[in-house]
Amino acid sequence: MAKNIYVGNLPWSATADDLLQVFQDHGQVTRAQVITDRETGRSRGFGFVEMADDAEALKAIETLNGAPYEGRPLTVNEARPREDRGGGSGSGRGGQGYGGGGGGYGGGGRDRY
Repeated sequence: MAKNIYVGNLPWSATADDLLQVFQDHGQVTRAQVITDRETGRSRGFGFVEMADDAEALKAIETLNGAPYEGRPLTVNEARPREDRGGGSGSGRGGQGYGGGGGGYGGGGRDRY
């Protein structure tokens, strides 16, 4: 089964080809990607590498975690599954009213008498 690896502390100039080159020395790489900002297209400083063989992937993690790359120590570990952030309501307010708490402008709902 393929293992997904997180690679952090990348220089802004790093590309998917750079990741591929670094990890190929440690086994068969099936996919490499550097995550970029949607708006600017600039690297966000991290990426993911998928390796076909679990044993090779674990060896690569052990060898490359903390290893220098273009003057920066890499952070390399097994990627965790992506958390489900949910779809959201689109309003940015979670469907609540302007005042938060029970809807409506005041957000109240409590009687103060």
